[in-house]
Amino acid sequence: MRFPELTDDNFEQEVLKSTQPVIAYFSATWCGPCKAMNPLVEQVAEESPKVKFVKIDIDDCSEVSMRQGIRSVPTLYAFKDGQKKGSIIGLTMRDRIQQLVDRIS
Repeated sequence: MRFPELTDDNFEQEVLKSTQPVIAYFSATWCGPCKAMNPLVEQVAEESPKVKFVKIDIDDCSEVSMRQGIRSVPTLYAFKDGQKKGSIIGLTMRDRIQQLVDRIS
């Protein structure tokens, strides 16, 4: 599954103004833990059709990453109605990703 890749220009529209809950996955192409977590996030995304998953490359979207306070990757933020409702920072297990999704769906 491919996630929409967001930019500094469309983050607000795609995440903060989204009518459906959103998991924003902050990562980087050079990040080993991100590569390890990609398949887990993809699995949960495929099983969660009511939640929108988006991917943000911190190098390509430095403005958004700074505004959202991203200090390390991988980081997952859960948004509902434009508000952050939870997060996971660092490599994690599939079950924790699912719990984050369950919190907003």
